[in-house]
Amino acid sequence: GGGYFKIINRTVPDALKTLGYAPAEIEEMVRYVIGHATLRGAPAINHQSLKAKGFTEAALEALEKAVATAFDIRFVFNKWTLGEAFCRDQLGFTDQELNEPTFDMLASLGFTKAEYEAANTFACGAMTLEGAPYLKDEHLPVFDCANPCGKIGKRFLSVESHIRIMAAAQSFISGAISKTINMPNRSSVQACKDAYMLSWRLGVKANALYRDGSKLSQPLASSVLGDEDAVEDLVEANPAARAPIIAERIVERVIERVVEKVVENERERLPERRKGYTQKAIVGGHKVYLRTGEYETGKLGEIFIDMHKEGAAFRSLMNNFAIAISIGLQYGVPLEEYVEAFTFTRFEPNGIVEGNDAIKMATSILDYIFRELAVSYLGRNDLAHVKPDDLDFDAMGGGAAEGTVKDGRAQRLDVKKIASTGYLRSSNLVLFKNVGNTALAHDHDHEHAHDHGHDHGHVEIERNGAPVSAGVSIERNGAPVSAGVAIAVEAAVTAAESAIVGAAVANAIDDRLARIREARMKGYEGDACGECGNFTLVRNGTCMKCTTCGSTSGCS
Repeated sequence: GGGYFKIINRTVPDALKTLGYAPAEIEEMVRYVIGHATLRGAPAINHQSLKAKGFTEAALEALEKAVATAFDIRFVFNKWTLGEAFCRDQLGFTDQELNEPTFDMLASLGFTKAEYEAANTFACGAMTLEGAPYLKDEHLPVFDCANPCGKIGKRFLSVESHIRIMAAAQSFISGAISKTINMPNRSSVQACKDAYMLSWRLGVKANALYRDGSKLSQPLASSVLGDEDAVEDLVEANPAARAPIIAERIVERVIERVVEKVVENERERLPERRKGYTQKAIVGGHKVYLRTGEYETGKLGEIFIDMHKEGAAFRSLMNNFAIAISIGLQYGVPLEEYVEAFTFTRFEPNGIVEGNDAIKMATSILDYIFRELAVSYLGRNDLAHVKPDDLDFDAMGGGAAEGTVKDGRAQRLDVKKIASTGYLRSSNLVLFKNVGNTALAHDHDHEHAHDHGHDHGHVEIERNGAPVSAGVSIERNGAPVSAGVAIAVEAAVTAAESAIVGAAVANAIDDRLARIREARMKGYEGDACGECGNFTLVRNGTCMKCTTCGSTSGCS
């Protein structure tokens, strides 16, 4: 039927009994933890003191029913438990006070904070054994938990204790232990390094560290409840009233931490005359001009972002965003942090990128900008779509060398890479070539045409291993051809073969580039799938997903 209730870990009473405590003492300590669930006999705020404030028996009975399931007594002192008529007529509160989200009835009735805390611990429990009656200090470590318990709890298990108990069991387990090692919010990077080092030394196969407050979905209540002022605000009965208070506290703490880190570094301003570059590109139909400013060492120090075809508000936001990034860079914020934060962000405009040699697709303007900065300043070619080593004929370059044709042997080697040698064959005589005054004949049956390089015109032509003088006729397709007309035949044959080879090369290149463009449009990254082996991996968040078999690289 819904609702909730509080229980204590059932091993706690057994442990107290083993430690030698009497049953009555154990019962009192358990009640200290989970509360007595009543205001009868509570210190300061009890039936007698409430009757003196004007509470009736019916009102006290309503309070008792609510306190039995409450986590804080201030949750029950409100108009929903007592009724608006009673609060207005008997207690003298106005409708404005009762409807105010921050209204504290106990404080308005004249009870102090200390009185409230004492009564709240008696009725609703401390949620920790720390401070329990009869409990000896030397027994407190027995009941330590991974995190501090309750609002007043301070004790928790050390990181080393987590690791050592895992090490005690690791040698009896074939795999790793799935256990989280909890760390307090104040833990440093060095503390994390020490934890990993200790795990390695003790032979623990896995180490899952979790620092309190490191998840955006987790730290709201736990980090705020440590603040005394926040506790008073957060125990309001109306949950809607607590949301803005929590958000305000979190923003304040985040800003404080960022400011503390920033003030440690002084701003390193750029020289008045600085180097940099301007990159023009079109992202999803929108022109984007990215300009950079560098220190003398070549380190990035500022960026400027100019866009075309957008409203004044968007232009202003992008300009101020660039200023914020520049100030951060000058205060020492690593460019890597910005790249990790803003790549793969998705919003309009997005799509195909034109004008950039390395980046061909972007999920947003910010994704494109920080991909470009990562490639140019960090060497992050993994974020580019065209890598520097793509230098073959199928590389998607800038077209600077388009139209240039290689001569001689280099051109023939390129042709052999993509064209079948069948296109280069003729029935008998394939090629005549005039070198100086020398006519050479190449026969595919036996390619033994030798040029002896005599300037006076002496020619030696071999056919099927037998020398043929220049004065003897040569047959082509069964018809005699004199060596004197070899030059004319050579020109015609070479032109025809060049046309065939050129068409074959053009078709092969166009087909290859078309397939490359199609793969880029589909988002293929060029890596092979570990499951099926197909080169159909696409970006899926920060991981990869295969569109052929559906397998992922592990995070989705």
